[in-house]
Amino acid sequence: MKQFLSLFSCLLVLIVLLSYRAASPEKGSIKVTTWDAFGYYMYLPALITYGDHKKLDWLAAADEKYKLTGGDGWQAQKVENGNFVFKYLGGVSLLQGPLFLAGDLAARLTGHPRDGFSPPYQYALGYGIILYCFLGLLVLRRVMLYFFNDRITALSILLLCLATNFIRYAAVDNAQSHAYIFVLYCLVLYTTIQWHRAPRAGWALLTGYIIGLATICRPTEAIMLFIPLLWHTHNREAAAEKWSMVGRNRLHLLLAILGGLAGILPQLLYWKSSSGSFIYDVGSKWNFLSPWFRVLVGWEKGWFIYTPVTIAFVAGLFFLKKYPFRNAVLWFCILNLWIIMAWSDWRYGGSYSTRALVQSYPVFCLALGSFLHRSYQGKFRLLILIAGLMLILINLFQTVQYDKTVLHFNDMNRKYYGQIFLNPSPSPEQFSLLDHDVFIADEEAYKKQVLINAPALRPISLNPGSDLTLADQLLRLPECQIAYLKIECSISAPDQLWQNDLSAAIRTGTDSSKGKVRLYRPMIQNTGFNRYAFYLRLPENSPVAGLRIW
Repeated sequence: MKQFLSLFSCLLVLIVLLSYRAASPEKGSIKVTTWDAFGYYMYLPALITYGDHKKLDWLAAADEKYKLTGGDGWQAQKVENGNFVFKYLGGVSLLQGPLFLAGDLAARLTGHPRDGFSPPYQYALGYGIILYCFLGLLVLRRVMLYFFNDRITALSILLLCLATNFIRYAAVDNAQSHAYIFVLYCLVLYTTIQWHRAPRAGWALLTGYIIGLATICRPTEAIMLFIPLLWHTHNREAAAEKWSMVGRNRLHLLLAILGGLAGILPQLLYWKSSSGSFIYDVGSKWNFLSPWFRVLVGWEKGWFIYTPVTIAFVAGLFFLKKYPFRNAVLWFCILNLWIIMAWSDWRYGGSYSTRALVQSYPVFCLALGSFLHRSYQGKFRLLILIAGLMLILINLFQTVQYDKTVLHFNDMNRKYYGQIFLNPSPSPEQFSLLDHDVFIADEEAYKKQVLINAPALRPISLNPGSDLTLADQLLRLPECQIAYLKIECSISAPDQLWQNDLSAAIRTGTDSSKGKVRLYRPMIQNTGFNRYAFYLRLPENSPVAGLRIW
């Protein structure tokens, strides 16, 4: 079979996505419609199941039963007319519509509640988007094969999907917007190519509609417009040919505009119905003059740090000269990166790497293909294959770490990442680096002295916001210049670990140091004993100090 490798790569990605979805550590039925994902999805139960998208009288009971909002119901905002307006736009819910209907049918056939949130709906969404992504990858494969051979296409798809955070947002946290918009980018690349190969009204209309629909998934996706606009303008002759073709097909331009308006129309009608205006400000804030470059290189969630294959995505932008997509991909990627870095909440909530870039990976795939086409030659072939395999294996491992919260969704830092990198079982001492930056890599290099030993079990009562003193006494310190105090204990506190810390402070007349570790740390056991440990640097040249542990 011709072009088998690229087809096999798509099938392999499908298998990996299904495996990670099935292996996700959620207890009982999967639950994908929570937090941000609930904000995108809530249009469907509001309009179809409950017939109430303004007052949301159904929300409190649904939230109590399924724990949807994560707290204060910030996914909907009350406006002056007394109605609620959804904070998230409704394009994703339109794409989720067929999956919702499949879930509703399954709920009816299996006797589950037809409330929009019972297990059949969750499974329909959780697995349905994987099917969407697989179909999108088949389209992306067709796009890539127009410009690259089968081997480069296969390698590009494997690295794009398996060496990045795509797995997380296509397989597990897949009711958010990223996987759905990923498919739209695959489609708009394909329709753009088809129109430029043989201009037809249908391709123009469909391209405009896809851009409009993407815009009401996330408004910043409006920059998708630059893909068809700048396609085939990579040199002066090509640009002249392209605009001549546009001039001969002016009706197509009008149809593309009408398609775009049709794409955004549902959102305008919803806003008019709920807020009384066709336009509603959902409240996003941007810093375009001072973007956060930590989005790319920060230890918190840096794109280049946690998914380093993306460096090749950017490197590929320097090898686009001969391709008709040169200007389209180059300017889209630059604008997209700048917009992502400019959002005020640059961490993008809980996430693995920079999740806001996942949806645009199909465009970056063309840049990646250009990089591989240039570098995957001669003696570099084996090096590229080995490096690619290593990046895939590291990413697969880190995706599992993220599932276990070892790779933390919000609190990563350089020292902590250095200790957990490819570490399947970090120690409590290593986990302490999430909250505290003092760490001893080799305790055997130090002389040990026990200052406090309380082996007996002690009953305690933990309440968030209150302190319980475990120790408060004077210590006679060892006579040495460099010394550390290790605080270590085991605590069993079922259902009381969340938002509680183990803290310690040591004081002398002129100096002090303190530290803490969270009790609800990664790989915690809610019903058993958990060991905690962290270090404090002792004040120098002080014979005694006061120690408090709470």
